[in-house]
Amino acid sequence: MACSNLLEYRGWVYPSQIYDRDKLEYIYNEFQVRDQDVFSITYPKSGSTWIQEILTLIQNDGDTTISQTVPIWERVNWLEPSIFSLDLDSLPSPRFLSSHLPVNLFPKSFFTSKAKAIYTVRNPRDVLVSLHYFSKVAGFLDELDNIEELLPKFLRGEVFGGSWFDHVRGWLGVRDQVNLLILTYEELLQDLRGSVVRISNFLGKELNEAAIDSVVENASFKIMKNNSMSNYSTFRKDILDVQKGSFMRKGISGEWKDHFTPAMSESFDAAYKEEMKDINFKFIWDQC
Repeated sequence: MACSNLLEYRGWVYPSQIYDRDKLEYIYNEFQVRDQDVFSITYPKSGSTWIQEILTLIQNDGDTTISQTVPIWERVNWLEPSIFSLDLDSLPSPRFLSSHLPVNLFPKSFFTSKAKAIYTVRNPRDVLVSLHYFSKVAGFLDELDNIEELLPKFLRGEVFGGSWFDHVRGWLGVRDQVNLLILTYEELLQDLRGSVVRISNFLGKELNEAAIDSVVENASFKIMKNNSMSNYSTFRKDILDVQKGSFMRKGISGEWKDHFTPAMSESFDAAYKEEMKDINFKFIWDQC
């Protein structure tokens, strides 16, 4: 899951094939966030595509026309990767934007705006497994032979996205200062309908029961996996080659239990306990 060609920017590293310093600098210093903007923020492999689909369907009152005819990266545009050359400033409001950026690289203007952001977090053990399989289809990453080899790199933050712990700590640290809704991938799995209602309420978007039903149905893993506008099967093959493996694999939680050895679990648990000891926030997986 490492990358041979890395770009270092303000203490974080990114694959230079899809990021460049000028774009990151522009997003951080100059990009003007509007009060009507809605951001989906995630650490990689934590539910980005799922939230993008949900946002599309909510914005269109459950109508599936857009979600079935427009690629997902054009519906909820990515903020920072340089491979997306769209002029974000030209988009009409409300803009729906997606990002993997940590809090200290996010646009400065966000923190003085009324914009809203949804921060989706996933059990880092499952993130690690998903990152491993993602490296098989992502042309900008070096594929590692096994998850055991990836574990120490993940714990040191030497993977796409940097340190999961720093990313989560950073965004949790500003949750009382900005309009931030915190969700977990596991909550989406356990109660998609309830999560859709929470998101709709957060956005101030009223949906009737039929619209909610449509959002829930069409944001299901099965529907999205078979939707060519959502599963990245039409994306650039040099960036994501889904012939080498599915971009959307299983859409489950707890898969890490099938991959972690007892030694890996012990190592991960020790690191997690140390890194999260001062965080006044309990996730679903912390209570298991």
